[in-house]
Amino acid sequence: MRARTPLRAALMCGVATLIAMPAWAEDDDDIIALDPIYLGKSKREVQTDIAESETIIGQEEMNDRQARTVAELVDSVPGVTLINGASPQGSGINIRGFGANSTYGNDQKVLVQIDGASVGSEELYRIGTQLYTDPELYKQVTVLRGMGGSFEYGSGAIGGVILLETKDASDFTGGEIGMRLRQTLQYHSNGDGLVSSTIMAWQPTENIEILGNYTWRQQGTMQDGSGNDIGNSAFELPSWGLKARAYLDPDREHRMELSLTDTNAEDRDVPYDSFGTTGGSFGNVDRDTHTRTAVVTYGYNPVDTDLVDFTLRYSYADQQIDQSYVPGSSPLEPTPTWPFLEPLLNTDHRYETSKLTAKNVSYFSTGGISHNMRAGLEWSERTRLDASSAPGGTDERIALFVVDEMDFGNGLTVTPGLRYESQNIGDGVTDYDNSALMGGVSAFYAFSSGWGIFGSAGYTENMPIIDDLGTPLYMTQPEKARSYEIGFSYAGTSIFTEADSIAFKATAYVTDVWDVTSYTTTVLGVNYPIADVETKGLEIEARYTMDTGFYMDVNANAQRGTYSAPAAPTGSQTGDWNNIPADQLRVTFGKRWGEEVDLSWEVVADAAMTRSTNPSPSNVVNNLRATYKPQSGVFEGVEIRASVENVFDRTYTQHLATRTAPGRNFVLSLAKTF
Repeated sequence: MRARTPLRAALMCGVATLIAMPAWAEDDDDIIALDPIYLGKSKREVQTDIAESETIIGQEEMNDRQARTVAELVDSVPGVTLINGASPQGSGINIRGFGANSTYGNDQKVLVQIDGASVGSEELYRIGTQLYTDPELYKQVTVLRGMGGSFEYGSGAIGGVILLETKDASDFTGGEIGMRLRQTLQYHSNGDGLVSSTIMAWQPTENIEILGNYTWRQQGTMQDGSGNDIGNSAFELPSWGLKARAYLDPDREHRMELSLTDTNAEDRDVPYDSFGTTGGSFGNVDRDTHTRTAVVTYGYNPVDTDLVDFTLRYSYADQQIDQSYVPGSSPLEPTPTWPFLEPLLNTDHRYETSKLTAKNVSYFSTGGISHNMRAGLEWSERTRLDASSAPGGTDERIALFVVDEMDFGNGLTVTPGLRYESQNIGDGVTDYDNSALMGGVSAFYAFSSGWGIFGSAGYTENMPIIDDLGTPLYMTQPEKARSYEIGFSYAGTSIFTEADSIAFKATAYVTDVWDVTSYTTTVLGVNYPIADVETKGLEIEARYTMDTGFYMDVNANAQRGTYSAPAAPTGSQTGDWNNIPADQLRVTFGKRWGEEVDLSWEVVADAAMTRSTNPSPSNVVNNLRATYKPQSGVFEGVEIRASVENVFDRTYTQHLATRTAPGRNFVLSLAKTF
């Protein structure tokens, strides 16, 4: 993944500003004035000059989406599907058929990091993904689909990686000395949701910046398109964040950074099964969830060499889930089944993940090849609290990684990557050791016409997890996967008019997973282990802009998958992979009037899904959005955003979800930076 914005991509996508530069001949008497060119912009750039399947969601798009959860920030990315998503409890993120499912919120095949801290827990039965944090804390989300580009972040990223980056004070001060305050107020009509986000950004000197962020979000019970209550959808989510950066010398070669995030959720008398809408057989619990991260970073980037851009980062992520059963809420109490069920409900969970990463980025040349090399050493330790319903233990790992982006100067870029990881996992009585060498290579060739072709191949291993300590066979059997991708892209201007631009990228992929330990299939009421999974799919990202301000974004995904279970009693049991999302097409039509007004209409169409034991019908949802940012007058600096989600109040359940989707929702937000 590149850390810089390529010049060509910047020119293609442009900015919604008037670019006018006079061209002067060497003779002062000859003045040639170029006509101003207005390069429009859409909601999102398409990464047309890299082989990796990467999508970056920036601050402007995050503001316009007015998302209730972090999950709702990424659901517009092709290949990303939400398991529920309008509320943090019972939600999950699925990428290319891996990640969350209706039983567990995480299968360890989608990695999530906040400012470099690895967050999320393991397989907690029917408690969801536990990604309790607020979208107002972040300024950018990067989604890497598939294992391409993942080797510097971790192992086992078969589905992909989600990188969350918190806001900085300089985002509001512009790097100038002073203090800025930003206040955002938001209202959601469906569920009477209220949001208040207060940000204080202070820059006492040019080399020191401090930001504090406090967000309060609450939502009542939502309703679907038929006016029925969606159970277990109400929540309160207070969150705060602190971010500080200090350069320690005048040349800014040495820097220190601190990032803290903290989110609490208190749920009372709610279903234990957070995927469901009622207590069901499990009954209800009182559940307190506390999620926090702390990241301390030292950076050294000397001005006299490109060989050293060194960071030493320590991160700590802690998630604590305390829950107690609400007496009398389960129909199984008291029955012979109850003694086996009760420990599941009256139990506390806690995950603590510490990580120390030393990483260096080098820019250098060998012959005619330019290198952007990222190399590092990483130590991590995850500790899980011993619970009556799940084993406790420690997972300690040491990893080495190197990724070298090699530019041959003729349009060809080749990027090999390697990761070696060693693991010691156990409960203090029985320990297991595993190690693996993982890696891949990608290549991108850019033609002078604006076309590009690319391909990649990768191999990764998903190491055993603490949750499987009770199954010795699984503790020495990492899940293995390989993936192949191929595709093409195009970026150009003056396509249909003299001042329009287009960019699109199409990626086809195949992923094979074997030695599987995460999934089972049911035959005649008995669960049998699935041995291997194969998925394949096609993703498309495109955008078109005109100098008139018109723009269009297109995102599409189609995927297929199969599994096999050789141990099934009927022989090798095969079938469609149930975690595959429905085929989806998402199109946005929009019009901008300078920096002041942005109107857009989004259409999301899901095809009927019949390749599943839980089929779902097709559905089409329309969303309208409007942004008004006055550039002069008494309201200058005010940002007004309004949207209507599910305009026609459709009643539907997205495939893979366990709850009906919310009905029509009017959203209004006001923001101002003082």
